[in-house]
Amino acid sequence: MSGAVETPAPKLIEGPVDEPRPTAVRRFLGAWLVRRLAKAILTVFLVATLTFFLVRLLPGNPVDTYIQTQIAQTGISYADAAAQAKGLFSLDPNEPVILQYLTYMGNLVQGDFGTSLLSPGTTVAQVIKTYLPWTLFSVGVAQILSFVLGILAGMIMAYRRESWIDHLLTSIGSLLHAIPNYIVAILIVVFLGVKLQVFNLTEARGSYTPGVTPSFSFSFLNDILYHATLPILAYLLTTVGSWALVMKSSTVETLGEDYVTVARARGLTDGRIRAGYVGRNAVLPLFSQLAVSLGFVVGGSIFVEKIFGYQGIGFSLYNAVSGRDYPVLQGIFLVVTISVVVANLLADVLYSRLDPRIRVGGKAKG
Repeated sequence: MSGAVETPAPKLIEGPVDEPRPTAVRRFLGAWLVRRLAKAILTVFLVATLTFFLVRLLPGNPVDTYIQTQIAQTGISYADAAAQAKGLFSLDPNEPVILQYLTYMGNLVQGDFGTSLLSPGTTVAQVIKTYLPWTLFSVGVAQILSFVLGILAGMIMAYRRESWIDHLLTSIGSLLHAIPNYIVAILIVVFLGVKLQVFNLTEARGSYTPGVTPSFSFSFLNDILYHATLPILAYLLTTVGSWALVMKSSTVETLGEDYVTVARARGLTDGRIRAGYVGRNAVLPLFSQLAVSLGFVVGGSIFVEKIFGYQGIGFSLYNAVSGRDYPVLQGIFLVVTISVVVANLLADVLYSRLDPRIRVGGKAKG
């Protein structure tokens, strides 16, 4: 019809219409980071407050013990003994708890963790600085070894499903995952130290041999590895099973994805599919769990280090609990809290970077 009006065809818009502009994405990421940092700071504050009051519920403390000892030995009054304790321990036993709390939080903001009650003159920061590196070394080496071995074992179990090696590795992994690390440490002492005498337990005590000067040398590295061997073995045996089981489950799930089927249909080799498609995607959940597990290594070392006599932060924490050393307890618990909070934050960021399907806000990209 000549009188009909032609309607122009709608213009096609290339790309997704709801894709946010770069400025909006930056604002979103900034807001997300601010929220996470605020939650992290609030968590640290609450744990520091809770720890302060909980440790004071423990019966007895070095200050009261010192006061009673001075009264019994010298016959001085309680007021004089309390004054001596205040000067020695930098703590007034008669001060109200709420005032002690305000003083503690004020010092904490300034980076002052306090002074050890068991070692007057030694700050908590010095205690942490002295013992924490050895725990990070032993547990860090164990975590890396168990992570790598667990990934390899998990992929073997997934690709050899229902075979004898799958059943064997699954049983071993489940057994090791179920046993606490301090039980494994005791078994290592009994069998490798006492029965078989593979290790000299007396020489292996400590973080390094007395008289050896710490230095960046092969001999010193060999010495600290010798002293850390037993704790590393205990951590390795109790964590490799969980990594293997998680990797097996993740690999089996990944093998059922459509892109793996398409890759096989395209004629890609099994090696390329395993490395470029299956392994890379199956390991993504484990990376986030690795970051979180590293945050718990400080607090999880207390019994293992005590059993082996390895002088790390767990060993120091055990002594602080036994001696009611409030400042050291509070300082170590605060370090544990900060490490866990930071590890969780890094896990979120790391997973969002490794997996292109995930955006920091939890929405799928594109």
